[in-house]
Order: sequence, then C-alpha cells, then structure tokens
Amino acid sequence: MDTPSIKAVFFDIDGTLVSFKTHKVSSCVVTALKKLQKQGIKIFVATGRGKDGLAVIKDIPFDGYITLNGQFCFTQERIIYENFIARNELAILLDELKKEPFPCGFTMKNGKVFNYRDQRVDAIHAITHNDNQPAGDVSHVLDEKVYQCMCFIDEKKEKQLLAKMKNCTSGRWHPLFTDISPLGGTKQNGIDQFLKYYDIDLSETMAFGDGGNDVAMLKHVAYAVAMGNGEEAVKEIADYVTDSVDEDGVVTALHHFHLLS
Repeated sequence: MDTPSIKAVFFDIDGTLVSFKTHKVSSCVVTALKKLQKQGIKIFVATGRGKDGLAVIKDIPFDGYITLNGQFCFTQERIIYENFIARNELAILLDELKKEPFPCGFTMKNGKVFNYRDQRVDAIHAITHNDNQPAGDVSHVLDEKVYQCMCFIDEKKEKQLLAKMKNCTSGRWHPLFTDISPLGGTKQNGIDQFLKYYDIDLSETMAFGDGGNDVAMLKHVAYAVAMGNGEEAVKEIADYVTDSVDEDGVVTALHHFHLLS
C-alpha cells in the first residue's frame, strides 16, 4: 500500500501500548516509538488514565498527553486543555451514592479517591495496576476540580445516572465500570487540541486503540488501527486490524503503513 502522510500518531495505553499480562510497554514498541519521533512524527497518548497513572510509559518522551479520556491534556511544559465536572453535577452523583451506594473513584489532577472499595475495584486494579488509591470521605470533591468519575455500575444504572447528570457523558471499556466525564472533553477533542497546538491537519493523523472508549477517536482520525486483542466494535471501524498487544501489534501496524524506516 502507499505510505500515508502521517505527522501525528495517538496511542491508547491499556491493551494497546501496555500488556494486561506484563503491565509493561515492550522494548520493541519503545524503540519503534522513538524511531517515529526521530523521523519527525509526533507521538501522543490518549488514555483514560490520569496523570498519576503514567509511570508505566515513563521511558517514552511523548509530545503530548491526552488523559482522563480527554479531560486533561498537556505537554511536558504546559497544560493545553482541561475540562472538569460542574459542582452541581458532582452534587447529584454524591446524592446518588447516598441513596444507592456503589464504588466511585473521583479523579483530580494528581490523584484519585474512592468513596469505598470492594472486590470490583480490586479486580480492575489487578488488570491495570493503576487503581490502588485510598477510600474514605469524598464530600470535599465538591470543592475540587474533578475531571472524571470511575463508577462501578452496570449499563442500566449508567443510563439512569446520565439522565440526571445531563452535562456529562460516559465511556466504558470494561463491564465492571464506566468513566463519567463532562461533555466536551473527549479523546477526539484532545486530538483536535493538539493538532491546533502543533499546526497539524487531521488528514495527517493515525490512532491505535482496543476498547469501547477508543471508538470515537478511531472514527475521528485519518487512519484507525485496532489491536488484535481489541473489542469487535473497535475492529469493525478500523482501517487495519493488527496483532495483539502481546505480539507487539503496534510495531506490526507501523511497518504495515511503512512508517518505520
């Protein structure tokens, strides 16, 4: 195939760059991403993780970070965009937690706090190694910038909650929980923020993902790559389905598109 003109590549973390088995980025992928940069291609992460969960990619000097599903975007030097949940929306959620308690993690700029933890939270932490934050009183979140809430609810409860939190949206990549975030800040909006910042056209973009919260992002970019371990909904809208994260699928796809010399 012809080599596309790509100037920016966006990567999900969990299940895309980071293996759920090793909880690391393979050395082959790290080398490949650094080669992209040397060739003048900018690289970004686009993740549901917060800033405090990026240690797993510390060996890669990304040109930008789209975190919390687009709510907090920054470079090594500055904040590019931030979007947080309105106080009245948080009040609605806290009220719901009193009526019908479920584990909920409130994510701020540099950390997260849960109202309480149970086996569901521990099960997700076993997968991500990123959700071991403390639990306790969360009433103070009304006076904090909360960018995202990790709600351990099923899809039925998710719809009921969003019907009340009308200025919020949700993204789910696991049946145990969904991320509730404010309208406006999404992975695709984060992409647009960085394209404007670096003066790159959308036609010069590529993205990699594996989960439901990657679908809108993959539809947005010029070239979409789904991981072999990804959900069927992701594979269906991809331009190319690569190998799994444990088979260095990122490297396979970069070679497929002739982006690695």
